[in-house]
Amino acid sequence: MDFSERIFCGELTQEHLRREALLCGWVDAYRDHGGLLFIHLRDRSGIVQIVFSPEYAPAEVCRNAASLRAEYCVAVRGEVRKRLPGTENPHIETGSLEVFVSELTVLGEAEPLPFAISEKAMLAGASSGGAEQVNEELRMQHRYLDIRRSVMQRNLALRGRIFQCVREFLDSRGFVEVETPILTMSTPEGARDYLVPSRVHPQSFYALPQSPQLFKQLLMIGGLERYFQLARCFRDEDLRPNRQPEFTQLDIEASFIDEEFLYELIEELTARMFALGGIALPRPFPRMTYAEAMDATGTDRPDLRFGLRMVDATDIFAATSYGIFRQIRERGGIVKGINIQGQSEKLSKNVLQNEYAREIAPSFGAKGMTWMRVEGGKLESNIVQFFSAAEQEALKDRFRLADGDVLIMVADPSPAVANSVLGQLRLHLADRLGLIPPDVFCPVWVTDFPLFEPTDDGGVTSSHHPFTAPDRADFDPADVAELLSLRSRAYDLVINGEELGGGSIRINDRRVQRRIFAALGLSEEEVREKFGFFLRAFDFGAPPHGGLALGMDRVVAMILKTPSIREVIAFPKNRSAACPLTGAPAPVKEKQLAELGLLNLGGRDVLPGDAAKESRLDRLSWVSRIGIAEGERPLLEAAIARAAELAVRAGELAGPEEPIRSPAPPSRRIRPGREARRSPLAVDGRLLGNAPAVKGDYFKVAAILE
Repeated sequence: MDFSERIFCGELTQEHLRREALLCGWVDAYRDHGGLLFIHLRDRSGIVQIVFSPEYAPAEVCRNAASLRAEYCVAVRGEVRKRLPGTENPHIETGSLEVFVSELTVLGEAEPLPFAISEKAMLAGASSGGAEQVNEELRMQHRYLDIRRSVMQRNLALRGRIFQCVREFLDSRGFVEVETPILTMSTPEGARDYLVPSRVHPQSFYALPQSPQLFKQLLMIGGLERYFQLARCFRDEDLRPNRQPEFTQLDIEASFIDEEFLYELIEELTARMFALGGIALPRPFPRMTYAEAMDATGTDRPDLRFGLRMVDATDIFAATSYGIFRQIRERGGIVKGINIQGQSEKLSKNVLQNEYAREIAPSFGAKGMTWMRVEGGKLESNIVQFFSAAEQEALKDRFRLADGDVLIMVADPSPAVANSVLGQLRLHLADRLGLIPPDVFCPVWVTDFPLFEPTDDGGVTSSHHPFTAPDRADFDPADVAELLSLRSRAYDLVINGEELGGGSIRINDRRVQRRIFAALGLSEEEVREKFGFFLRAFDFGAPPHGGLALGMDRVVAMILKTPSIREVIAFPKNRSAACPLTGAPAPVKEKQLAELGLLNLGGRDVLPGDAAKESRLDRLSWVSRIGIAEGERPLLEAAIARAAELAVRAGELAGPEEPIRSPAPPSRRIRPGREARRSPLAVDGRLLGNAPAVKGDYFKVAAILE
């Protein structure tokens, strides 16, 4: 068989009528009409109906055709004909054509399928099959079958076209595609690394890159000026529908540029990618500062497809008699609300009070939720009587309330908590009430992020990474309050509440970089250990530069409107970061571990906790979970030594005789009286006076099992 003569199923047209064609593919579906056998033949390009007729095909071909089943791989040769009027199939592109087979070759048989693959009905009006309702784990276990479905092939084909679009566009803008190392050194980038042991360098490890961050900056110092890469990245983190342990990001870096260069570049590229999916993005993309996004939507990933903007109402209650709001204001908190316009009929009092106020809002972290409805120009709720007429009028004016509107408010001593809760309520209500318009895409740049975030120990940590440029260089690295006021030259691209990517202008001044490290509390030795090779390059004329990375799995999933990025990845991991197809991760043979020096990394067999049991005192401390101060050690060590000495002497005095044991008889002991009462020591707090930590009325201790 000469496969060079093959014609793709989906490419048959009227021009092939009355001509012979060689087709190859898989049996998608079949219908046996006694003397006639109809089969849908499917390949990557589409589906065409083929016919086995005794009037056209030899008897042996018809007999062999009767044994065909779903997903048999076959080659057929036959004449292309026009279907009879009324038998056309609008479900497929070649629905007006069919092929009468004269030759059949079975290239590969198939066992019974674990799930249906066919997605096209053979008859007009008939229901189609498909794997949409099949358990995802089963689909991923047999991914090679799942990929045969036309929807998966379409997803992967469009992904390839999008990647090709990226390469063509960036090439036209003077960017050079460069591959950076996969095996590299572990550096602190926010998530856990995947580590790869080295056989050549025993007990040493490579790390798979979380991103090519350091290397792309080194390329800028190397004078490449414009770089990009469709980079494979790895992060050992918990999975969500838009996360995978290994993923692809479009990595871009350029020299002698500012934010405006990157905004224009990425907007044009994003618009071109979405256009491949038939989506026209509005240009230019609007911009919001981080502070504006948090204030209006409660998140740094704002969904702008609908309104429901949050409004601050704290000042309205400056002299309120409503105790809850007054106490929250006195503690430095805020009161914010949302006007849900015209939704009073859908949000009954029962829904607002029993669902949102008592269940939904608390599940988002709220201590409570206040609601009011507007009827006949007046506010109605179970607490409206606690607000003065002036406060009610101010609320109607501030939120532009009209009849049929519903006002919900959240108050909390922590502005961050109030924003977070109200932001989640905003999304929940929009989804429940159908306020999110379908097939609408609203991109936005979020800018001016805080450079640092506070830590529990009173220090700071980088909001993005320590190479992000601050909005000013004249800051004191020891002044935490000043550090928390700094803004970064960072930016995120957000579409419909989904962060598709982000980046920043980088630090190219080594003095500023050292200040950042000092602010993070890194010593010179720690800096040299973690970033020495990187910082050394900055001693040789680093240009101003910046860049951005787009999560391409998320981009493709959004363009194709799939519920998960797993639908646009050929062989994804499941929700547990495992591969149902191959069984990875899996144990390996002890011989392999021995070759890598992983059987005994500590030089001897070490059990958990052994490192804390080097002496009798440390052993007792570890078993009892009681910490020992350095000043207490000499006294306790002497007491333990004395106890050990007495034990030895007691053994010597006893001689060979067994020790005498006198067990006390069992008995029940109960407190006198019949009424329960609290100990006076518990009432006045003396009972817990020596506790290292207290939670409520309980002595808080360290976990025994870790």
